[in-house]
Amino acid sequence: MAPQTHAERIALVDSLIRDVPDFPKPGVVYKDITPLLGNHEGYQASIDALVEAAPRDIDVVVGMEARGFVFAAPVALALGVGFVPVRKPGKLPKDVYSESFALEYGSDTLTVHQDAIAPHARVLVIDDVLATGGTIGATSRLVQQLGADLVHVLVVMELGFLGGRENLSAMGISSVGALITI
Repeated sequence: MAPQTHAERIALVDSLIRDVPDFPKPGVVYKDITPLLGNHEGYQASIDALVEAAPRDIDVVVGMEARGFVFAAPVALALGVGFVPVRKPGKLPKDVYSESFALEYGSDTLTVHQDAIAPHARVLVIDDVLATGGTIGATSRLVQQLGADLVHVLVVMELGFLGGRENLSAMGISSVGALITI
């Protein structure tokens, strides 16, 4: 039976995230969301919970490659707004803005089309995980380059022990929500 309340949805989502010890390196416990994505009720519960937590006064939802896409796009549809993909370098065919950032295990770069979002548009950023805040921080800088306004950030899971929320706050990003905080 499908979960009916917000608390039931969150409990189902949480139950479908599995720990993978020593991945991608010894001592790390990876939080694997593939069981969540593979379970229809769990995936639907995660989308429903994100929609419930989303502000309604937004113009566009932004999601980052790759797992952010699978959460951000259906939330955008449910909210009746557009979806803008933030991609890895070389994946977008027109002029882009780029932002490089540090990850827990290295560095990366994200890009967005220079005409992807109208100036002053109100943006909701959605991703699967908030770890150190590097990916979301880079995405917020891309949103700023576009002249848009970051209204809120939502993630399925926050790894609180990595200090991502504090790092985002230091970048001026204070409106952050997570379905699950570990």
